[in-house]
Amino acid sequence: MLRYFLKRLLEVIPILLIVSILIFLFVHMIPGDPARLVAGEDASELDVQLVREELGLDKPLYEQYFTYISNLAQGDLGISMKTKRPVLNEIADRFVPTFTLTLSSMTWALIFGLFIGVVSATNRNKWQDYVGMFGAVSGISLPSFWLGLLLIQIFSVKFGWFPTGGYDSWKSYVLPSLTLGAGVAAVIARFTRSSLMEIMKEDYIRTGRAKGLCERIVVWKHAIKNAMIPVVTMVGLQFGFLLGGSIVVETVFSWPGMGRLMIDSVAFRDYPVIQAEMLLFALQFIIINLIVDMLYAVMNPQIRYK
Repeated sequence: MLRYFLKRLLEVIPILLIVSILIFLFVHMIPGDPARLVAGEDASELDVQLVREELGLDKPLYEQYFTYISNLAQGDLGISMKTKRPVLNEIADRFVPTFTLTLSSMTWALIFGLFIGVVSATNRNKWQDYVGMFGAVSGISLPSFWLGLLLIQIFSVKFGWFPTGGYDSWKSYVLPSLTLGAGVAAVIARFTRSSLMEIMKEDYIRTGRAKGLCERIVVWKHAIKNAMIPVVTMVGLQFGFLLGGSIVVETVFSWPGMGRLMIDSVAFRDYPVIQAEMLLFALQFIIINLIVDMLYAVMNPQIRYK
């Protein structure tokens, strides 16, 4: 297990190198001249050229990349073109709000998603199943920005229970986490239902029932454990998507997270911040996939990595 873990860690280096090249090329394909934005609309061409030289944008693309990757190897993510602060500080200030929002969203989505999925699977083609799957389909189908605006209109504007935005107290988490986690809860519910229904057809489940075990023990002690293995994979991917895909929700609720930072950086063509955020999102997925692989062996002792 340890050898497999170390091997996977070493594989991260070439993967991140390839990802960094793609990100660098993608960022420099974004229309617009960051030097013009930094210099200002009223700046002369000479001023814009001086800014371009100061930022190193006048150099060939390959030379800019080698400078970027050498600085990255030393832990230097660059300086934000917009705020003139180190990119590492910019991301550090925004990461905690995004991570806590993602964690709260995933927590309630996991609880409700698993509960709905299990209830639907154990009551197949009954009203519990129809209600649960109707809610799951609705959660997947509703656009997050529309759901967020609807929740603001009802619970903030009409009833005044929760703030419309910001990052002040626990109340600030309620509406954004509900909006962000709705789709994830729906996916978890459908995935759990499908996986559990397959497990319930296995011989050992029928044997347990034939021995007189009550349905609760059969489901929660024997079936759930094996049904969770594919669900864990999906949950890990969804957690990564939440960390990197909360842009719309953070914009709707004025949440000071990494999604808002990405929107602002793209608008200003802030290359260092965009590159650092996208590289961080890629690293998050790699780490989450590694954690999921490790969890497989914990959940199923028959799985052994070499």
